[in-house]
Amino acid sequence: MAGYVGILVSDPWLQNQFTQVELRSLKTHFTSMRRESGKLTVEDLASRMSRLKVVGENLSEQERADFIADLYPNLNDEVDFEFFLKVYLKLHAHASARTGSPAKNSSAFLKAATTTLLHTISESEKASYVAHINNYLAQDGFLNKYLPINPSSNDLFEIVKDGVLLCKLINVAVPGTIDERAINTKRLLNPWERNENHTLCLNSAKAIGCTVVNIGTQDFIEGRRHLVLGLISQIIKIQLLADLNLKKTPQLVELVDDSKDVEELMSLPPEKILLRWMNFQLKKSPYKKIVSNFSTDVKDAEAYAHLLNVLAPEHSNPSTLTVKDPFQRAKLVLEHADRMGCKRYLTAKDIVDGSPNLNLAFVAHIFQHRNGLSTQTKQISFLETLPDDAQVSREERVFRFWINSLGNSTYIDNVFEDLRNGWILLETLDKVSPGIVNWKIANRPPIKLPFKKVENCNQVVKIGKQLKFSLVNIAGNDIVQGNKKLILAYLWQLMRYNILQLLKNLRFHSHGKEITDVDILRWANTKVSDSGSQSRMDSFKDKSLSDGIFFLELLSAVQPRSVNWSLVTKGVTDEQKKMNATYIISIARKLGCSIFLLPEDITEVNQKMILTLTASIMYWFLKQPVEEKPSATSDSENGSQVETISNSTTDDSASESSVE
Repeated sequence: MAGYVGILVSDPWLQNQFTQVELRSLKTHFTSMRRESGKLTVEDLASRMSRLKVVGENLSEQERADFIADLYPNLNDEVDFEFFLKVYLKLHAHASARTGSPAKNSSAFLKAATTTLLHTISESEKASYVAHINNYLAQDGFLNKYLPINPSSNDLFEIVKDGVLLCKLINVAVPGTIDERAINTKRLLNPWERNENHTLCLNSAKAIGCTVVNIGTQDFIEGRRHLVLGLISQIIKIQLLADLNLKKTPQLVELVDDSKDVEELMSLPPEKILLRWMNFQLKKSPYKKIVSNFSTDVKDAEAYAHLLNVLAPEHSNPSTLTVKDPFQRAKLVLEHADRMGCKRYLTAKDIVDGSPNLNLAFVAHIFQHRNGLSTQTKQISFLETLPDDAQVSREERVFRFWINSLGNSTYIDNVFEDLRNGWILLETLDKVSPGIVNWKIANRPPIKLPFKKVENCNQVVKIGKQLKFSLVNIAGNDIVQGNKKLILAYLWQLMRYNILQLLKNLRFHSHGKEITDVDILRWANTKVSDSGSQSRMDSFKDKSLSDGIFFLELLSAVQPRSVNWSLVTKGVTDEQKKMNATYIISIARKLGCSIFLLPEDITEVNQKMILTLTASIMYWFLKQPVEEKPSATSDSENGSQVETISNSTTDDSASESSVE
């Protein structure tokens, strides 16, 4: 990666405005814009930049056009990448000034959750996250010598440099995500071992739903505080909102009037469910306003005062509702929460300042401690009648995290709901095959007219056929209607196309020959055989794969130092198989494979996910420079900072994705 910024940008000032990963992402956007008409002029920028976050969301096309025209009157001049970056920075500063948000940060065009802190961090948020870490990791055997961290210092950014703390925090948020046997935990780690931990952390963060498209391992080494805090913020948010679903908290059905609304509730993102819960409880109080956000609507602390009086009236203080000063009311609210025994890391100032991250965390802590929902509600019995299709749920999860990992303009919470207007699918297609989307006929959200959604989805289907997807009897309206089977089939083939293209591009010696599942199967068996093992897989649904031994041998073949065989079980019992499967996933992510499967996908030999795992390992291996590819005797520190693939697959016959 060294020197990459210099290759893209020669201007030293511009180099200092962006991280390497940010520049690479912006370069992708720039290239896509230019491909639409063969060139990019100053006049084109106003419309084309609508896809960039902050610039696109906070300025209308006319406002962007007027601003650009004032600065650069020669509208027919062709735009190069450095000029594009300068215009972007000026527009971003203009948009930020309009909205009152902090000025420039290049990464703000990406997912907000990673970049809300920008290049100036919030000391209050840092203190809150440090308190959370001190609380939840205090008993960790490795980290206890570093904890508690002083929230007023910058010790946090030094401690995260070895990658261990972030890996452990991910496991607090979603237990079992990382096999801790795969974490390098020596007292003194060499640069290679630290990089492995960072790679494991980032790939695991993607696998639990974090957006990390603008974060690389180098950012941890350089101690880029805004990016570190952005990732920690996402991990903690995932942990705090983990119970905001019907599977974990079936009592949430009390929030809907009748059973027909339950499916709608199930499709909502957890933040929306938390807001709905808060308003549901507030209806039991004299408070008449609707809370629609965790910032301006709660900064006077009145909603909190009424909410806590409903949930814990025995701890109420009459002064909370009579005091006039919002700051004093916020202090009384926090005293009420303390009397309830509710965890909280925010201050009264954070409430009145309207800090959205800290207020969301506060409400989530209240929900976890006392949600005030009945366990005797009639609707809970209705949940038992809903189809529990675990396989559909797992596939939806894989596709959702894969799409979110691509850095689209909008984070999706449910593929069956959030893809129905076609826009994110078009963005995903443009990421997988840059320039393939005709943006001139695409309709940008928000889309109120149904036929505009159908137009987007018709283009999605048309492009799928162009890419030779099997789309028999599929029309754009099927996606608009949220047809689960058809959406899953389309996404499967899109992922398949992605990996095929990646592998084809790497296999330069194949002279353009298409890569098939047979090639991937043969490659894996050859690698394992060449390493001296007798193991092999007959197909991607070979039941003998359930013990995990073959994949451990494959990982060892592509990187001999990757597997610690003293930690491997015989894979006989279900528990032993699961231990091996968890270890396999963590080792693959540690190498640099971006995979989203679960241990169950290996132990149950889910052929789609087995394909993705094998293809990911193959892609990682072929991505290594020839002189750095590990041999059986190599223990060299060859690079793992590679572009990792998305979870994808290979062959129609294997994927069973055809729709008749």
